[in-house]
Amino acid sequence: MAVIRPFKALRPIKENAHLVASVPYDVVNREEAAQHVQGNPLSYLHITRSEIDLPEVKDVYTKEVYQRAKENLHNIIKEAPLKMDDKPHFYLYRLIMDGREQTGLCATFSVEDYDKDVILKHEKTRKVKEDDRTNHIVTTEAQTGIVFLTYRSVKSVNELVDKTLSEVKPEYDFTAADGIQHTVWILPDEYNELIINDFKKVDKLYIADGHHRAKSASRAKEEKMKANPNHNGDEEYNYFIAVLFPEDQLKILPYNRVVFDLNGLSKDEFLNSVSEKFEISESTEKEPKVQKQFCMYLDKQWYILKARDSVLASLSLEKSVGEKLDVSILQNFLLNPVLGIDDPRTNNRIDFIGGIRGTKELEKLVDTDKAVVAFSLYPVSLNDLMNISDAGEVMPPKSTWFEPKLRDGLLTHLI
Repeated sequence: MAVIRPFKALRPIKENAHLVASVPYDVVNREEAAQHVQGNPLSYLHITRSEIDLPEVKDVYTKEVYQRAKENLHNIIKEAPLKMDDKPHFYLYRLIMDGREQTGLCATFSVEDYDKDVILKHEKTRKVKEDDRTNHIVTTEAQTGIVFLTYRSVKSVNELVDKTLSEVKPEYDFTAADGIQHTVWILPDEYNELIINDFKKVDKLYIADGHHRAKSASRAKEEKMKANPNHNGDEEYNYFIAVLFPEDQLKILPYNRVVFDLNGLSKDEFLNSVSEKFEISESTEKEPKVQKQFCMYLDKQWYILKARDSVLASLSLEKSVGEKLDVSILQNFLLNPVLGIDDPRTNNRIDFIGGIRGTKELEKLVDTDKAVVAFSLYPVSLNDLMNISDAGEVMPPKSTWFEPKLRDGLLTHLI
């Protein structure tokens, strides 16, 4: 069963919520984060990307960076101000993007459930990123980033959500500069026990986005537990903040790829090698319309790649769910054997472009010689994600891009 708890959120006063709220730390680089905060000392990026306030520091993983994050949190608590609710609540967080709504339940979830795979993963984490967010959590004593969970929806919970949306006035309601509307409600207290009991009947939750945040919460718990001789399991560090969305409201965008060279091959040699496993045809299409097809941009020309029958036949014998995904097909039959991208997690000749940036970003990177070839993929489905997680497998890195993104700073969990 899944353990879910209301919590006392640290959150901004209503009139400054739009100033505090920031994009997640991992969707912007240092330069982009610095641009986001210009003229806004209340932005949560001062906490989640505190290196922007230390321009002389080159290594973003130093103690100085995490200490500055702690100082910035205390400053913003005073200046925004941020206030902690006087009793635990469940919260609703609705996102509207391009007319599409998704409403999730914000709560704290058991780290033990994460460790014991009641909360399932579909992605491996990188130690350097784990170290970063673990140090951030332990130093600030706050979970400033929200994990994005999904589940197979429960009718009774959906009814409580709908009732709250229609009867309760929101705490926050604003549209960010990117056009995404963010609305937050406090659920009525009388619903708390119903929600807790309903989720006792749910045997699996799934991480959609935020694997490093969840893993870092687990590691932070270990550190806090070792340092606490009176640990009893009820401490706030035993739980992590997440928003839980029903899977039927979510949409996954593709996570596209660019490669910086052709592995020593000429253009013709490269195309000939690709043609051994894929049918290649020039096209005006920039995004594949069906699974097992890819769009490729090379030398100002788009191509459609269709997996040959020999590839499809080998996939029919494959027992692994993950190896049948499009991202795996591209990796195993093109990126690795032709371009020499052996491990996309560590190989610095490849980069990943979130689907929200569109194919124009792929064209720009290739046309400006920052990359040589780009690949546009068909998005993974929620059903694929859940099946991978249920099978205990992991997807290749950078397989899914969820949009819209939750904002940091609206709801924070202090540990």
